[in-house]
Amino acid sequence: MSRVAKQPIDVPKGVEVTINGQAVSAKGPKGQESITLHDDVTAKLEDGVLGVEAQRADQKAIAMSGTMRSLLNNLVIGVSEGFEKKLELRGVGYRAQAQGSNLNLTLGFSHPVVHQIPAGITVETPSQTEVVVRGTNKQVVGQVASDIRSYRPPEPYKGKGVRYVGEYVAMKEAKKK
Repeated sequence: MSRVAKQPIDVPKGVEVTINGQAVSAKGPKGQESITLHDDVTAKLEDGVLGVEAQRADQKAIAMSGTMRSLLNNLVIGVSEGFEKKLELRGVGYRAQAQGSNLNLTLGFSHPVVHQIPAGITVETPSQTEVVVRGTNKQVVGQVASDIRSYRPPEPYKGKGVRYVGEYVAMKEAKKK
């Protein structure tokens, strides 16, 4: 069995997990999420501990059991604590402003960039150069943050652009005469 799949998932208090065949749903203080398990994997809940098991002994089923265990763990963490990604804008005149389900970005283009925020995701702008993306689904939070970053990724000469907080951008030297 996969080393990852062997690890049990502790379900915290306040989180309710229901298993209905291959469908697993979790409800917690941050919201509700569900996932459909692969056909080669089964999940079981005993005494507040969630576990996964491969149906067959072949390599594909064993690998898939580890993948499904990670997705179930993200499901439980998402509804109990949630996920967040922080972005920072670097550059003269680069600004961000959250308005309802839109994020207005000024990134040095001739036009403002308006990014539509999907349902289940909240975007906050504590300052004009900071963006915080929060949600219960780790994949969607990461995708939204990546989409925002893709409008103006950091460039290697001056470091201007949208970057994750703590991201290292290798700076290059300017061309010498």
